[in-house]
Amino acid sequence: MSDLLKTKLPLKKPGWVDDFKAFVMRGNVVDLAVGVVIGAAFTGIVGSLVKDIITPVIGLATGGVDFSNLFIILKGAPAATLAEAQKAGDVTINYGIFLNAVFNFLIVAFAIFWMVRLISKLYKSPAPAPAAPIPTPTESLLGEIRDLLKSK
Repeated sequence: MSDLLKTKLPLKKPGWVDDFKAFVMRGNVVDLAVGVVIGAAFTGIVGSLVKDIITPVIGLATGGVDFSNLFIILKGAPAATLAEAQKAGDVTINYGIFLNAVFNFLIVAFAIFWMVRLISKLYKSPAPAPAAPIPTPTESLLGEIRDLLKSK
């Protein structure tokens, strides 16, 4: 038994390991990972922009209208607020919360649109590479002579 333990059996690597390694090391996967990390950081910036700058201005312009307390009671006793209806166990359609989610999406989309537009205006794309010069007739003739000499 001890001889059997001392003998090392060769471990066979599954065929998919090399495929997985190639997949992970491919440039697209790494780029995607970087994009996710940057996107998470960008979410904080956009969230702060919307919550701390844009939403207060909209709240001031609309007189502080809050749609989150708009609801329809399907089953249960009438209630003055959504919190009271939920505490009583009423079945409600909370369309005000949905409207707030739609408005927040539109505000975030608008903010991202303007931020991307600003960033794209600040970023100057590199100048296109100059086109290869068109050879003169003399250069073409010299090239043909060179090719003939190489072939001999």
